[in-house]
Amino acid sequence: MQLTIRHLSKTYPNGTQALKNVSLDIPPGMFGLLGRNGAGKSTLMRILATLQTPDEGSATLGDLDVIRAKEKVRETLGYLPQSFGFHPRVAAERLLDHFAILKGLGEAGVRRDVVQSLLQRTNLWDVRAQNVGTFSGGMRQRFGVAVALLGNPKLIIVDEPTAGLDPEERVRFLNLLSEIGEESVVILSTHIVEDVEELCSRLAIIDRGEILLTAEPSRAIDELRGKIWRRSVTKDELNALEARLDVISTKLLAGRTIVHVYANASPGAEFESVEPGMKDVYFSIMARRRAEARESAA
Repeated sequence: MQLTIRHLSKTYPNGTQALKNVSLDIPPGMFGLLGRNGAGKSTLMRILATLQTPDEGSATLGDLDVIRAKEKVRETLGYLPQSFGFHPRVAAERLLDHFAILKGLGEAGVRRDVVQSLLQRTNLWDVRAQNVGTFSGGMRQRFGVAVALLGNPKLIIVDEPTAGLDPEERVRFLNLLSEIGEESVVILSTHIVEDVEELCSRLAIIDRGEILLTAEPSRAIDELRGKIWRRSVTKDELNALEARLDVISTKLLAGRTIVHVYANASPGAEFESVEPGMKDVYFSIMARRRAEARESAA
C-alpha cells in the first residue's frame, strides 16, 4: 500500500507558506523526511495525520483519500507526534488498554492479548505496572509507539522521535522503528541526519516547504564519492576559502576548524579526499540552496 502525495501546498494566516507544491511517492518501509526546524516537516506530517487540511493538492494511501476520508484513514493510522502527553499517574498497561478501547478493540480477551503483545514488543513488559509519569524519555517514546501500533496501522508517522534521548535509548528506539518498518509505510520526520542514514531505504530533504531531493541514501552518498574534500584551517583561512570554494560544512575539532568542500577535482594540495556520508549529502544540498538564494537576491 503506497502513499502518494501530489502538489500539496499550505499557507498559514500569518502569510507563512509552510508547503509549496510537495509531491512524493512513499512505498512500504522506512521513509525519512529530513530537514531543519521550520522546514515544513511537521505541517506535512499533520496533514498526513488528518489533523490539518492543505490549501491545494492530494494524498492517497492505497485507495484511501487522506484529505477527504479522514475517519477511514484514522482507522489505519498510527501517529507519534513530536510532543505528546499521557496521564502521569496511570500504569502503562492500564493506559494502553484505555487507548485500545478508544481504537475500537472492544472484546476484553482480544484487547488483553494485543496490549500484552505491544508492551513486550516495545520492551515495556517488565514496567507495565509503573505509572507512565515515572518513565524515562526513551520509555515514554516507546510507549508512544505502542499506542501508535494499536489496530495494526498501514501508515505510521513519527515526528522527531529521538530528540532528547540518550545514546542507549536512541539505539533501542531506532531498532524498534526498524522492526516496524518491515510491515507498514513508516514516515520518520527528523532533523537528525544519522537517524535517516541508519534506518531509511528512501528519503526526502525538505527546506522552506519545498522538496529539494528524493533518493535512496546509499545512492545519494555514492554520487558524492570523489567530490568531498577535507582540510584543517584557521578562522582567517576559512573566510578566504569560502570566498573561492564550495564549502558545505565546518566543524571545530581540537581548536582547529575542519572544512568539507564540494569539488569535482582536488581544490588544492592541502586537501584530502574523504568518504562521504549522509551529512555531506544534506549539507551539499543546503549549500546549493543558499547559493541559489544569494543569486536570486543579487
